[in-house]
Amino acid sequence: MKRLTAFFYGLACYAVFFATFLYAIGWVGDLYLPVTIDSAPLIPTGYALLVNIGLLTLFALQHSIMARPAFKRWWTQYVPEQVERSTYVLFSSLALIAMFVFWQPLGGMIWQVENTAGAAILYSLFGIGWLLVLVATFLINHFDLFGLRQVWLYLLNREYTPLKFKTPGAYKFVRHPMYIGWFFAFWATPVMTAGHLFFALITTAYILLAIRLEERDLLTALGEDYAEYRKNVPMLIPWLRNASGQQEALQK
Repeated sequence: MKRLTAFFYGLACYAVFFATFLYAIGWVGDLYLPVTIDSAPLIPTGYALLVNIGLLTLFALQHSIMARPAFKRWWTQYVPEQVERSTYVLFSSLALIAMFVFWQPLGGMIWQVENTAGAAILYSLFGIGWLLVLVATFLINHFDLFGLRQVWLYLLNREYTPLKFKTPGAYKFVRHPMYIGWFFAFWATPVMTAGHLFFALITTAYILLAIRLEERDLLTALGEDYAEYRKNVPMLIPWLRNASGQQEALQK
């Protein structure tokens, strides 16, 4: 019964994540939803900024702290290891849902591309970004990343084995293709409002910080394999090699 409960819990957490992911596309892209990141402001700008900073901080703290190995060692004293990843996915989804519900649009137009071809290009890049995020998860094992593999193995009463380090597809050219996808998703828009720009700037800064934290953990976990990979494969720009001073600056 415990294994079956854990399995359905993992499925439920994944369902919440996937619905949140689909909703995020419409929310960020100002598509098909009554309230989005680009909606008209409802409260004074100063108060709106405070609310939005709080929401972004909540997501950043949850997303980063719960991903750290030290937190996981403490957390799994209370949450079974088999559902730890599913619980992380659930909490991340809830933090995003809170952002969708309580986000305060800022109004103000930064740019608006009225040319049909230009707008189509930007929407295409926006779609490519979201697709790249999803594809990148499948390249490294989508089901392990979102906790389904863990609860499935537990249901079968089989021991969980960590994934072996590999660099499939886009990971041969950059170390973080998923984050490149996020950049396209957040920045490629024909209509950039002040609220959207604020969101894109803060999330970009957070991603660059998160990369440092993530790579520190990967170096500890994978040792020389990841050190060699980091040495030979650029972080975000495929043609920018480590010999470049700009790339070295990005990695420090």
